[in-house]
Amino acid sequence: MSSKPTVYQRRRAPSDTELQEIPWLNLLSGPERESVVPQLVVSDPQPGDYVCRVGRPVTYWFGVVSGLLKMSSDNESGQTMTFTGVPPGGWFGEGTALKRESYRYNIQPLRPSLVAGLPVDTFHWLIDHSLGFNRFIMNQLNERLGQFIAAREMDRMNNPELRLARHLAALFNPVLFSGVGEVLRITQQELAYLVGLSRQRVNEALKVLEARQLIRIEYGGLRILDLAGLRTTSFT
Repeated sequence: MSSKPTVYQRRRAPSDTELQEIPWLNLLSGPERESVVPQLVVSDPQPGDYVCRVGRPVTYWFGVVSGLLKMSSDNESGQTMTFTGVPPGGWFGEGTALKRESYRYNIQPLRPSLVAGLPVDTFHWLIDHSLGFNRFIMNQLNERLGQFIAAREMDRMNNPELRLARHLAALFNPVLFSGVGEVLRITQQELAYLVGLSRQRVNEALKVLEARQLIRIEYGGLRILDLAGLRTTSFT
C-alpha cells in the first residue's frame, strides 16, 4: 500500500488567481517576471505536515496563499515553543534562504493551507538582478527584526489581554502579511496555540478586546477595528 504523497510531491504550478496573491510579483520587471513565474510552485499542506523542518536544508522560499501556519521549535525536554503565526500574504525564511542554511524552526499548518514556493536558486537570481525584489526583501528583514523584538517582549507579558492584543497586532502586520486585510480568519483554538494560552482564557481576553472596541468577533474570524490600539493599549 503506497504512503500518502508528501507536500513536495503534491506541488503543482500556480493558477493565475493564485499568482495574484503573491505580493512581490508586481515589483518585478516584465522580463524578471517571465523568468520567475515558471519556477513558482504551490502545494497544500495539511495539519500534521511539515512545510519546513529543523535541520533540513533550505530548498524554497515560502509564502502563504491561504490558510494559517505556525513557526515553532522543540526544546530539549520535548516541549514545543511557538514563535509566531504566518497568515495569508506572509513570506518567510528569507534569512535562511540568503545564507543557504538548514532550518532552525518547524513550519506547520494549523489548518488546510495553500503555500507557494520559490526555488532558492531563483531567489538568489532575483537578489542579483532585481531592484524591486531587493527592496521587498529589505522591508521584510527590517519588519521581521521588529517582529522578533516584540515577540521577546510578549514572552514576558503575564497579562492575557495584553499578550493577546500584541499577538493580534503582529498577525495584522500589513507589511509582513499583506493578504490579511481587516479580517483574520482564525479560530479561538488556533489563537490559543499561537499565544500560549488556554482556549477558555483566549475567549475571555477576546471579549475584553471587543469591549474596548479594538476588534470585532465575527463568524470564522476577527475584524480589526484599531490596529494602533492593539499595539499600544495597556491593560491593568
